[in-house]
Amino acid sequence: MLWSVDEIDVVLPCLDEAAALPGVLRAMPAGYRPLVVDNGSRDGSPDIARSWGAEVVHEPRPGYGAAVHTGVERARSEVVCVLDADGSLDPRELPDLVALLARADLAVGRRVPEAGSWPWHARAGNAVLAGLLRRKGLPVHDIAPMRAFRRQDLLDLGVEDRAFGYPLELLLRAAAAGWRVVERDVRYGPRAAGTRSKVSGSVRGTVRAVRDMAAVAHRDAAHRDAAHRDAAHRDAAQQGVAQRGVTQKGAAQEGLAQEGVAQKGLAQKGLARKGVAQKDVAHEGGER
Repeated sequence: MLWSVDEIDVVLPCLDEAAALPGVLRAMPAGYRPLVVDNGSRDGSPDIARSWGAEVVHEPRPGYGAAVHTGVERARSEVVCVLDADGSLDPRELPDLVALLARADLAVGRRVPEAGSWPWHARAGNAVLAGLLRRKGLPVHDIAPMRAFRRQDLLDLGVEDRAFGYPLELLLRAAAAGWRVVERDVRYGPRAAGTRSKVSGSVRGTVRAVRDMAAVAHRDAAHRDAAHRDAAHRDAAQQGVAQRGVTQKGAAQEGLAQEGVAQKGLAQKGLARKGVAQKDVAHEGGER
């Protein structure tokens, strides 16, 4: 299935991206509607976004996940894209990503970094988390900030994290739901001058993001363990019911057998008595 380009909203989570927004919005493909979700900017980002024709939504709760979730809820198109607003990703690659939805439920951009665009600490954290996802059967190599999906399907996943753990939880839930997830290489360049990454801009930011994602992974593991325990309890209960049924059936059969033996004994006893009576009558007749 192909989608008309005038039906696709692009959610841009935004926190102090005034320097980057003009370039990002200028590069937006025709018909892809930018939806800037401002997450508390103090540099005039909302006004700049409006001046370039973008719709602006304010999300007062701090956190990447809060901004993305609000944007997806506000979007109107069947297919929605998410893209960082810092200028590191090229919006002109979105149509190729959307085209992958003809054979996938989620299409993500696998970042191919230019020199100096992705600090070692951020790449290391990303590699660890992507490895975790592959062990769970999801063929991804990046916790990607560029993705395309069907809006209602994503909302139905019920992603709960509202911080940096949001993209990891999305992928974990997609894996659990059996989604078809495909990657496509996308260029990953330096952020626009005058902006700073909330994650890779410092070791502290990366540690905070990894902490949020680790909490998501821990909750996911706990949820799976609880589900396994519940399934084991249900199986044990069903096995107990089956065993009780077998026992009750055996007892019933044994009772019927005992009742048959008793009835047979009574019948034999009755026949014996009848035989004795008949013999007595014969003797009495002979004496007469």
